[in-house]
Amino acid sequence: MNKVSVLVTGGAGYIGSHAVLALRDAGWPVAVIDNLTTGFRFAIPDDVPLYEGDIADEALLARIFAEQGTRAVMHFAGSVVVPESVENPLKYYHNNTAKSRSLIAAAVSAGVPHFIFSSTAATYGVPEVSPVTEDSVKLPINPYGMSKLMTEIMLGDVARAHPINFCALRYFNVAGADPQARTGQSTTGATHLIKVAVEAALGKRDEVTVFGTDYATPDGTGVRDYIHVSDLASAHVLALEALIAEPTRSLTMNCGYGQGFSVLDVLNAVDRVTNLTIKRRLEGRRAGDPDQLISDNRRIKATLPWVPQYADLDMIVAHAVAWERRLTEIRKVG
Repeated sequence: MNKVSVLVTGGAGYIGSHAVLALRDAGWPVAVIDNLTTGFRFAIPDDVPLYEGDIADEALLARIFAEQGTRAVMHFAGSVVVPESVENPLKYYHNNTAKSRSLIAAAVSAGVPHFIFSSTAATYGVPEVSPVTEDSVKLPINPYGMSKLMTEIMLGDVARAHPINFCALRYFNVAGADPQARTGQSTTGATHLIKVAVEAALGKRDEVTVFGTDYATPDGTGVRDYIHVSDLASAHVLALEALIAEPTRSLTMNCGYGQGFSVLDVLNAVDRVTNLTIKRRLEGRRAGDPDQLISDNRRIKATLPWVPQYADLDMIVAHAVAWERRLTEIRKVG
């Protein structure tokens, strides 16, 4: 496989930084563009070029593409907090859709032939059936999901009109951290359940709120498909190889394990791993939360030689705990 130069947008963020490590570890030339509003400089290895700037700056992108000889883009930059998207939809359509349009335009202008997009299971909204296939109806219930779906549609149209192919990977619940604790979820005030639960176990939060205990699930709490972030990152590298191997083919695939764990399953796993007991506060359901959201991952397994290495809830939690402890030390030094 000819390992081409890859530009990772949002490479200083949670998932993007893991993709940078996966690419670098596999010998791909990689550079990062990040405006560092939610990303962290410490998440990027010293030997990876970092351009501090915005993906809407098409002149900067043109310079990066020329300097780096970029042949592929992995696009993670964007806003990801669902409740905030409801309160401030214009921010999400600006950051996630309008800026993606600028990035895609710059890639087309520079003749960059491959584009991998960080999409989301939020494009499905509240699915009527679970597990969810890629062909399930897309009815996002919030601007976050809609902003991502709009970018998927844009990529499809652009790939039909220009010599560029793409892969949209629809993530389910991403969790965990790099097994070597080189990077992890570092955002203050994060809303991801495993991150919140680990913070509570380590004394950074007083409790964890459980929203809804009357769902049609074995223990009454919502069931989700949690995927280790390093397995997700490896899927991106394999997707890039697939795009290069077949330059006229584009792909849309779910990224999940195809199995679900409830909120209480997750909290119990954190208790087990830390040998502590998290205080739980039970509240009513939040609007729009489905009983369960589990991926049908048959397409990605049939298309890519993707074999998850970390499909174990306790392992996901253990890596998240190790990173949280390291993050405490980083912030003390910083």
